[in-house]
Amino acid sequence: MTHRRATPGQQPGRRPWTLDEVRRLGLTTDLETAAEVIGIGRTLAYDLAKQGAFPVRLLRLGRRVLVPMPDLLAFLGVDPGEVDR
Repeated sequence: MTHRRATPGQQPGRRPWTLDEVRRLGLTTDLETAAEVIGIGRTLAYDLAKQGAFPVRLLRLGRRVLVPMPDLLAFLGVDPGEVDR
């Protein structure tokens, strides 16, 4: 999971992700990081994944669950060519 520093007055890991930070995650990310990006908790993310109801396509590789970044960006309504403002 990717850990980021919160700005003063915010809880660690609770500030909104910037588009640039999301893009730097690479081609895939783990389920926990994807959940943090879209603003849901770890437990809910795993529950949704187990039910087949996670809002983004998941890749299951053995016990690993990965989220393709193009799908996550599309869910967020981000055009892959868009730049951070």
